[in-house]
Amino acid sequence: MTPTPVRQHLSHAGAVPRVDRGARARDWAEIQERMLVPVYEAVYERLEVGSGTRLLGLGCGTGLALLMAASRGASVTGVDCGACERLALARERLGPAPWDTRACAGARIVEGSPRDAAPGPDEPAYNLVTAFEPIGCAAGDAGTLEEQLVAAVPFTEHGTPVVLAGWGPPERCSTASVLRVAAKLADPERGGGGWRPARRDDLEEAAQRCGLRPDGSGRVACPFGYADMDSALRGMLSTGLFDAAIDATDQEQVDKELAEALHPHRRADGTVWMPNVFRYLIARIP
Repeated sequence: MTPTPVRQHLSHAGAVPRVDRGARARDWAEIQERMLVPVYEAVYERLEVGSGTRLLGLGCGTGLALLMAASRGASVTGVDCGACERLALARERLGPAPWDTRACAGARIVEGSPRDAAPGPDEPAYNLVTAFEPIGCAAGDAGTLEEQLVAAVPFTEHGTPVVLAGWGPPERCSTASVLRVAAKLADPERGGGGWRPARRDDLEEAAQRCGLRPDGSGRVACPFGYADMDSALRGMLSTGLFDAAIDATDQEQVDKELAEALHPHRRADGTVWMPNVFRYLIARIP
């Protein structure tokens, strides 16, 4: 879920991060990112992503969605800001493998804004933009996304589809109760007031504020499944959604309360299973 996936925060002292960003990036790539694969697959199938696709991935993180598009023959460029540890892993993933130098030929990973990923003078414009980092679990979490979308529009063809992703209804997302813990710890005076349930029209409203025309949507089951409680803890922490809580309290307190919130989802065999539904919206650039 980034989503992605929220940017990392620094401690109040401003000197040393309270979070090991390298370890979190690796946990995201190895544990958590795969939970959104059903969304990626549904979108790519619906839009018939293939050799004629020139994709710009906003908030690309460690690049799994880009890798899946490249495996279909698409030309891919990923852009992200403030997540250099994740981008380093994306470059590893999308670099040519010794046994297949063609799979991701020409793939680009750019740190910065969409303006930094502008096509060259002799390169065609993008004809697909994706923003798979889910919105809809915190007030105002669409703001940065909208800035990126507006910045990306000049580098696309007319009619280009733009894909936005978000959390589904809280009653269909078991993880919603776990995310409330992050908000409660980050702002105890408000008792979790920084968290809000996803609304039905979150994605449509974000698209319309950017001047995009909604043109279809879908819902996809994305269960969060973990081999054990340790994997569940590492996976959830890797999203970055608990970093503000760590800054406000400490790692031990967050680990304890997160484990308690995950306990109801632990099955008899020790695995942790949280059914979720995510939404995607396809909007068109005029």
